[in-house]
Amino acid sequence: MSSNFPSPGRLAVCLSFLTATALATPAAPEASFDARINSVVSPVSSFLSDVVFASVPVAGVPVPLIVMWLLLAAVVCTVSFRFVNLTGFWHAIQIVRGRFDTPGADTPGTITHFQALSTAVSGTVGLGNIAGVAVAISLGGPGATFWMILAGLLGMSTKFVECTLGVKYRQIQPDGRVDGGPMFYLRDGLAELGRAGLGRVMASVFAVCMVFASLGGGNMFQSNQAFQQLVNATGGAASPLAGNGWLAGLVLAALVGAVILGGIRSIANVTGKLVPVMAVLYVGSVIVILITNAGAIPAAFNAIWQGAFSPQGVTGGVIGVMIQGIRRATFSNEAGIGTASIAHSPVKTQRPVTEGFVGLLEPFIDTVVICTMTALAIVVTGAYTRAGLDGVGITDTAFRSVAPWFSWLLTVAVLMFAYSTMISYAYYGTRAVRYLFGPSEVATNIFKGVFLLFIVIGASMDLGAVIDLSDAMLFIMSVPNIIGLYLMLPVVKRELANYRADLQAGRVQPATPGQ
Repeated sequence: MSSNFPSPGRLAVCLSFLTATALATPAAPEASFDARINSVVSPVSSFLSDVVFASVPVAGVPVPLIVMWLLLAAVVCTVSFRFVNLTGFWHAIQIVRGRFDTPGADTPGTITHFQALSTAVSGTVGLGNIAGVAVAISLGGPGATFWMILAGLLGMSTKFVECTLGVKYRQIQPDGRVDGGPMFYLRDGLAELGRAGLGRVMASVFAVCMVFASLGGGNMFQSNQAFQQLVNATGGAASPLAGNGWLAGLVLAALVGAVILGGIRSIANVTGKLVPVMAVLYVGSVIVILITNAGAIPAAFNAIWQGAFSPQGVTGGVIGVMIQGIRRATFSNEAGIGTASIAHSPVKTQRPVTEGFVGLLEPFIDTVVICTMTALAIVVTGAYTRAGLDGVGITDTAFRSVAPWFSWLLTVAVLMFAYSTMISYAYYGTRAVRYLFGPSEVATNIFKGVFLLFIVIGASMDLGAVIDLSDAMLFIMSVPNIIGLYLMLPVVKRELANYRADLQAGRVQPATPGQ
């Protein structure tokens, strides 16, 4: 398989050429280093965005086909599994708590259900929950929140299917390392169905897209908005950091590099500790904002409900609002993209469907809880109505409504969200590289170096260009992934039926206290 792709050495040469081009691009004498990087990458991101988000007119509104593709998959998975997103919710919590499926010493895998969930959540709960929600509301109004919540609830079913397949078709290497994710269930799962050729092609396409997506949405967007919030907290346009995103990028790259060299165990240990802390800090801060503006909460819910169905006041009317909400929800929770199944694959379990249950909790935590709280904070404070703001700047205005120093709480949360997402996506990217090139340490190390370089590039770019590139790279992965999900729905149905039969027969027993 690796013979179909450039060698690691050629990749290094190509990437070095691109970097040199960015540095040597002609620009005005006063142009900053950040401006030079932006002038090279922006045209590429615009082109990719135009291709991936090709639209068809519906009621006079351009509707991106890829967004409808993801929404349809979520609806199909929800109906096919009889609303497992709701009926399996409590059982999922019990599994994460260790109530069921307690692994033994000989159980394959390297991390616990909680660590797998933490790693996956750290990859999804990122700046999409802070800056992405602000973008959705600034473009689609408060009503976009309703469609974000709906997309999150439906996406729980898609995650259930993805994570079940991710564990079922994972590969345990002789050294105990686990390789899994869409690359493997597309290749091996479709081979079982007699579609080996199609499976190999789609798996390779997914892996290539995963490499680039890890550099975009899982990296550049995170470093971009983390730097922007640092600028906001240190004086805005007058900040000494303004125009020097590359410096902040270098610091972030060093911190990320210190963790990703340790592999999944190191990443799981960090995210297992970081995710609960950052969630409590951020959610607690938002609760303070809501308490401070308690009188505006009923009006905010009314604005969200009315705005979801009102054709007035927002470009594109109802459909425009819907598209913004669904697009940002999908960018945030990644249901249908397939990335989370990579993080869930190393879990210690004998029953793949147990991790499917665990996986469905992600969109609930990410979108239904955290994105909704962000949206409420933005709406009750009216931050989205302020002119001249975008992305994290809108959320920062909501935080400053409590007190100027509250901006620093958001800054800490943003840095933790960005950091956790980047280290998770570095892992996702290395898994894709291993799939394409085999267990090559050279290829893996080249990718890690490029990943760290793109942290610096992302911090140096304009938000619009970063969003275009991030969305394009993430969403394109849904094409091969969802085709595979449709074809393998019967496989997951059998896994679920067998598991429920074992539960009813008493072959799956709750863990005893202290076990």
